[in-house]
Amino acid sequence: MRVDRATHQDVPVLCELLAQLFSQELEFQPDREAQRRGLLQILDNPGCGLILVLRLQRAEESEQLEQPKQPEQVIGMVNLLFTISTALGERVALLEDMIIDRHHRQQGAGAQLLEAAISQAQQAGCRRITLLTDEDNLKAQQFYGRQGFTVSTMKPMRRML
Repeated sequence: MRVDRATHQDVPVLCELLAQLFSQELEFQPDREAQRRGLLQILDNPGCGLILVLRLQRAEESEQLEQPKQPEQVIGMVNLLFTISTALGERVALLEDMIIDRHHRQQGAGAQLLEAAISQAQQAGCRRITLLTDEDNLKAQQFYGRQGFTVSTMKPMRRML
């Protein structure tokens, strides 16, 4: 598996992954056109954030047999959105839309993708990463806890506009 930045060509499969994510979340619903617009805005504005993808690499032997190269399959994604914290006086990141395709979970893919996201945030000068999970998604909370994330005393609130 290999992590790199998403490209415009990845958008259709990223929309598929977001459909998986939003179909399991309580607050959101899949809306492929809205997801496509959001992904393109992030890709077109690198100062606001970045999208990382986890690609399943092709087997070495198929390349040695001189078969036509198949595109590497995207099996996961995560967004990092950047802002400034006045509390820290520094750049911080919001980690959003972390998803591993349901057929590739429990194989270390999520940890590899999250580690790459943390590294990218550090390279971008971020001092903190904040994320949200559904209150009842205990597996996600345990996963993030194993990766060093802690529960905040802050309670998220939202107003749709």
